[in-house]
Amino acid sequence: MRLGARCLVVTFLTVVGPLWAGGITASNSDAEARVLAYVREHTAPDRPLRVTDLYNNIFTQPDERRALDKLYRAFFRIPLFVAQYQAKFGVPPKLEKIAEQFDLKSPQDAGTLLLVMESDPRVPRFIERDAKTGEITRVDEQVIRSDRRFAEATEKHLSGWEGTPAPDVTLPGLDSPDVTFTGLRGKTVLLYVWFTGCPPCMKQTPELVAVDRELAGRGLMIVAANADKLLGLGYGDEVRRRYRTERKIAFPMADWTRDADTALGSVSIFPTLFLIDSKGIIVQNWVGFTRKEILESAVTAALSPPTP
Repeated sequence: MRLGARCLVVTFLTVVGPLWAGGITASNSDAEARVLAYVREHTAPDRPLRVTDLYNNIFTQPDERRALDKLYRAFFRIPLFVAQYQAKFGVPPKLEKIAEQFDLKSPQDAGTLLLVMESDPRVPRFIERDAKTGEITRVDEQVIRSDRRFAEATEKHLSGWEGTPAPDVTLPGLDSPDVTFTGLRGKTVLLYVWFTGCPPCMKQTPELVAVDRELAGRGLMIVAANADKLLGLGYGDEVRRRYRTERKIAFPMADWTRDADTALGSVSIFPTLFLIDSKGIIVQNWVGFTRKEILESAVTAALSPPTP
């Protein structure tokens, strides 16, 4: 089945880099602004936007089409994010949270994104919103679960990963050897999936640096898997190198790939962390910011040999 709701992706052009913006060119920012302005002007309940029309008739420059591609990739994560957030926290995500997770400039931009989704009759109605504030008031997880485009990934996230083997995937290293989970067998691994400019990720990194400083000598290996390229964000390797230096990150950084993302159910909340024991089994999984004390306790337990 081909996704009929290609028109949804256009709103994701609100993406800009709130932090580390040096990785995004002025050309990309201008393209995003042009698309966003067009979307806001032309979105209406009886007038859904179609990405094919935007590609063929409106936005024909390479930077504009790159922006559209980026938004299309992001579209598949919205229902997953909303469902997983509702399941974890018991309430729908605020527009501010959606903006953070998709690197949007403002809550208003997140509201525009949802408006485009609601304008297309081909999109399942999986949310209800307050008419005045635009905030989500209800999430219908069953609607998301029943849509085969999202069902498998949603089920994996909501049922948990604990007790399942880590997938046999390769993550290209940043100035270091590629990372393979089979190659790390025998080590306790904390996999950190993040993207540049993600506010909770920026809060998470110092916690991980502290955990690494205290437990690396006991056999812990942290791998920071960056999703910028997968998400189509405009940050280059030099931005990640600068971030690594400024935050004093000693553990390896790698690219989060499509194969890895598919194998682990399409990460929809950033940061996401997986703790993998020395046998290659996922023993803990956290979504969203997680305090250092919680991570240290779980890692220490994974490092300790079982009592006979």
